Amino acid sequence: MTATTSLGLDDAVARTIEDRAARLVEISHTIHATPELAFSEHRAAALLADEAERAGFTVTRGAYGLDTAFEAVRGTGPFRVVVCAEYDALPEIGHACGHNVIAAAGLGAALALAEVADTYGLTVVLLGTPAEEHGGGKVLLLERGAWAGATLSLMVHGNGGDDVSCTVSQSQAVDRFDVTFTGRAAHAAAAPHKAVNAGDAATVALVAIGLLRQQLTDGVRLHAYVANGGEATNIIPAETVLRAEVRAFDSDTLDDAKRRMLACFEAGAVATGCEWSHERAEPRYEELVQHPFLATTWDEQVRALGRDPVTDRPRSGGSTDMGNVTRVVPGIHPMIAFRGSDAVPHTVEFAADACGPGADEAVLHGAVAMARTVIAAASGAARDEFLALAADRAAAAS
Repeated sequence: MTATTSLGLDDAVARTIEDRAARLVEISHTIHATPELAFSEHRAAALLADEAERAGFTVTRGAYGLDTAFEAVRGTGPFRVVVCAEYDALPEIGHACGHNVIAAAGLGAALALAEVADTYGLTVVLLGTPAEEHGGGKVLLLERGAWAGATLSLMVHGNGGDDVSCTVSQSQAVDRFDVTFTGRAAHAAAAPHKAVNAGDAATVALVAIGLLRQQLTDGVRLHAYVANGGEATNIIPAETVLRAEVRAFDSDTLDDAKRRMLACFEAGAVATGCEWSHERAEPRYEELVQHPFLATTWDEQVRALGRDPVTDRPRSGGSTDMGNVTRVVPGIHPMIAFRGSDAVPHTVEFAADACGPGADEAVLHGAVAMARTVIAAASGAARDEFLALAADRAAAAS
């Protein structure tokens, strides 16, 4: 576990994280070994909440009406910092997005900031945010007031390959919805002419979507699959359900792409005589808005740790509900590399690397860089600007 002694810094933040390094890495490994899906992350939430409570935080479990959310608070200063900890996993492949690293790094940053809360006038909030992969945990928490009074918010996400400058790191907005075609069942051999084939409607729609992709701008992504398409080969299905999503780097482009995608589903209904409907499957994720000061400061802090964030990486195609937060509160969602890994997230290879030495180092480096970024924001002229922005938001909301 060489990462636990490799920080190479001598300040209060680094010392706190270095003192707790072995435990932070252990927590990352424990969450990794016991993956839990969205809104079912009971063990991970309890582990993090208990650790924060032992460190003197006041902890609310089941925060904001979500069973696997928690809020841990320490300090009473006017500069309220919300550090996000994600901990949900993916079906079948576990922590193939490295949320164990996000959780442990967030905990580490919060513990370090709590030790200097009085010095910098901080209120430190470690917010356990369930259901990022699917379900929009942060969207629900945002609607219920979890960021009320926040001065800024941040988290860090692992990745393979190079460190990427936070100033250019992006995410896509994503809208997920279900489409239902309703027709009329009939025996596929004895009376096919009596049927209105909902399966055919889905086929027409999927072919139309495939053809539409050629006419879309770069970066737009359309995905759909048949979630329920029949019960037997000799029954023409009366109902077919598709799960769909559309992604783009800005909301206006997404809205236009979704309109055109829905036209493809309508085409399937028109061609086959089916009825059709659609409904949102989960909250919409908005694109990230990386705060310039925080993004630049993050890059400075990871360089101080011996990393070299690149600025010429192609835009990422991922999405996060942290995007919704950054459109309301100044924030960042930087990426930190698992050095030595070139695995792509949402693969079994990335899941393995999320518990390797590169990921362990990322826990500690991510915690240090986040904490030191907050301290820079809570100091000097930057502090006054952030507090003024928070006051303006509070006045507008009242």
